Amino acid sequence: MRIALFGGSFNPIHLGHLRAAEEDREAMGLDLIYFVPAASPPHKPPIGLAPAEHRLQMVRLATKGNRYFMVSDVEVRRGGSSFTIDTVRYFRATMRAQPELYLIMGGDQFVELDTWKEADELAGLCNIIVHRRLGERQQSAEVPIEKLDRFGYDAQDNFYVHSSGHTLKFVGTTFFPISATVIRRKVAAGESIRYLVPSDVADYIERHVRY
Repeated sequence: MRIALFGGSFNPIHLGHLRAAEEDREAMGLDLIYFVPAASPPHKPPIGLAPAEHRLQMVRLATKGNRYFMVSDVEVRRGGSSFTIDTVRYFRATMRAQPELYLIMGGDQFVELDTWKEADELAGLCNIIVHRRLGERQQSAEVPIEKLDRFGYDAQDNFYVHSSGHTLKFVGTTFFPISATVIRRKVAAGESIRYLVPSDVADYIERHVRY
């Protein structure tokens, strides 16, 4: 069984997140994807960050109805700074039958991977999927060769392979010109966010969240 973790602040979750996860799932033959909202993202300032319980509920609303999408509250329950290495260790220790574990991240996150807590060990604990949004004109969309060398990945077939045997795969996904930052600005300005986020999420933000 192939299970992936997709973490982030999800402030708020939007259609770009959901479509990237769906295309990652298809490309990699994933059985389940766990969305893992962070309690406190260590690489982002807390200014403008909605309370964790609201972000968790928005992720639950956004993913309902997709049998391949699950939601984990492990980082919200743990509290404090949410370090990916701790979450990966938790899943490895608690999941039955030791499935193949994957970690999903964006190209911009992979570029910054060496700043993450215990990044070297993280690369050896799980497979990594990096989605690069096709059509996005950003430097982060390029394969950062220096990062591949830094973490000891070797090119093999259509993958990069770590010395632990875990793989790194770059997956091209549809570029949606949507960002959580723009959505928050629209909410603050009283503008519509319909069709940028799922309708249930838009309703929830209108009732409960202030940016």
